[in-house]
Amino acid sequence: MKHPCISTAIALGCLFSACKPATNNEATQANAQAFLDAYNQKYQALYYEDNLAQWQLNTRIVAGDTTQQQITDAADKAFADFTGSKENIDSAQHYLKDTAALTPLQVRQFETILFYAGNTPATAGDVVARRIKAQNTQTAALYGFRYTIDGKPVTSGKIDEILATSTDLPLRRSAWTASKEVGKALKVGLDSLQNLRNASVAPLGYKNFFDYNAREYGMSEDEVLQLTRKFIAEVWPLYRELHTWARYELAAKYKQPVPAYLPADWLPNRWGQDWTALVQVEGLNFDKILKERGVTWMAKEGENFYSSLGFDSLPATFWTRSSLYSVPVDSPFSKNNHASAWHLDLNRDVRSLQSITPTTEYWSTVLHEFGHIYYFLSYSNPNIPFVLRNGANRGFHEAFGTMMGLASLQKPFLEGRNLIPANTKTNDTLKLLQEALDYVVHIPWGSGVMTEFEYQLYVKKIPQSAYNRTWWDLVKKYQGIEPPTERGEIYCDAATKTHINDDAAQYYDYSIANVLVFQFHDYIAKNILHQDPHATNYWGNKEVGNFLKKVMEPGASVSWQSLLKTSIGQDMSAQAMVDYFAPLMTYLKHVNAGRNYTLPEKI
Repeated sequence: MKHPCISTAIALGCLFSACKPATNNEATQANAQAFLDAYNQKYQALYYEDNLAQWQLNTRIVAGDTTQQQITDAADKAFADFTGSKENIDSAQHYLKDTAALTPLQVRQFETILFYAGNTPATAGDVVARRIKAQNTQTAALYGFRYTIDGKPVTSGKIDEILATSTDLPLRRSAWTASKEVGKALKVGLDSLQNLRNASVAPLGYKNFFDYNAREYGMSEDEVLQLTRKFIAEVWPLYRELHTWARYELAAKYKQPVPAYLPADWLPNRWGQDWTALVQVEGLNFDKILKERGVTWMAKEGENFYSSLGFDSLPATFWTRSSLYSVPVDSPFSKNNHASAWHLDLNRDVRSLQSITPTTEYWSTVLHEFGHIYYFLSYSNPNIPFVLRNGANRGFHEAFGTMMGLASLQKPFLEGRNLIPANTKTNDTLKLLQEALDYVVHIPWGSGVMTEFEYQLYVKKIPQSAYNRTWWDLVKKYQGIEPPTERGEIYCDAATKTHINDDAAQYYDYSIANVLVFQFHDYIAKNILHQDPHATNYWGNKEVGNFLKKVMEPGASVSWQSLLKTSIGQDMSAQAMVDYFAPLMTYLKHVNAGRNYTLPEKI
């Protein structure tokens, strides 16, 4: 039932301007709830419209056609106008003056409403609209870019394949260089976003866009840097060993002198964020089986995995509305190839955007993205208001998806799914090395390069003329990587990375997620499965499913710090990751004995 003062769902501001003042906590809570009910209803409707437009923008990109971008701009603006309206800001601030009179769930909603308003405040004038348009222009330019090698068109997937498999150094350099050409066109747009993002959050008192995003974690910009730098320091001794090992291994592979720093085009990833392709673990590559079973089987098996844990089947619309498979190279349109999960209506319309390929690597990606989907569905319950239907923090979402990816590649799990033969003999140390080349290597990249670049961009306000120099200084410091050729300021290599343009100032989410992965996985392995964390099988264990549901279902309705403490009894720390890779550390120290280290002992 609506509060008497509300004639329509959008008439939100009257709740404290026209209604009689609350005389006790019960009346205050009733007024507050009426406001929140109306807000949540309108919030969901506009959120859905905006996501539908974004979905089209990302799944059907036609070169030269700006129609969908205009539709998306309008939907973005409508959503921004609502969340940032003066009425909503005034209302949230009014109720938060008397938090003792509200329920904890109401307080949390008002705090979230005010936080969302901070990104799109009406008091910023046309800055918000200009920022939205600038970001969508960047997105379309990045994902609509046509890559070429020697004048011939190639997909981004082909570039990735060359870097992952080829030993032809000239071809590798051509592929790596081709992957950076889009940065030229994105540089001016990034300059606009830098200024517009900072300006859009200023009216509600945020120092800059980096500070704004940090506040979602309940941290200041400096506290985020302290946390991410702590992660780097914790894993640095192991990363230093991995870096030394890679320099010598790759020099031998390419028959070149051992370099002081890793040439970027020697690595199997465009940004050097993932080195797993440097190692092939015999017995654990099941590409052939996946090709036989096909990409549709991979997708359905992802659902089967979660069903085995006790989760419900996915909504039928997931299968009819998702974009799970690659667009043909001769297609008249392209799409965003970055795998992602979408919660379009904050309820049951869940979708995934992928380009599933029958590879061992993509097997874990499928389970990762489905992890997001099941997290969405878990907190889409009547107890969680729409505005709080999110992860406990942004890192939690990535953690659960990534943890499932990790678990899906452990030997007992694979044997149980007949993806590898029973009692397969493997080199466990090599398997640990391959995992470290993913999870550990990512920390200096995500916590170091990406986070520190965005800190420089938004906090230090580096000029456009210093983008590329700043980027490569950070890459060398944190990753120990150098470009294969001189990279002048005509380029903007930072902007070739997805999250610099869209979903910005949040890359430390992945670092936080990687840390949480090992904390949660260690807890599940030791306390629920009673298995070695290096050799688990989640499949079919309803107790694991119940534990995950318990952590997922509250969404953002509770403090993430308290949720972490009550679920696994720990604060956030990389110690579980360090412990997991302890056997590998011993191995690498032996292998690297007598080799020259480039990176310092401490970062």
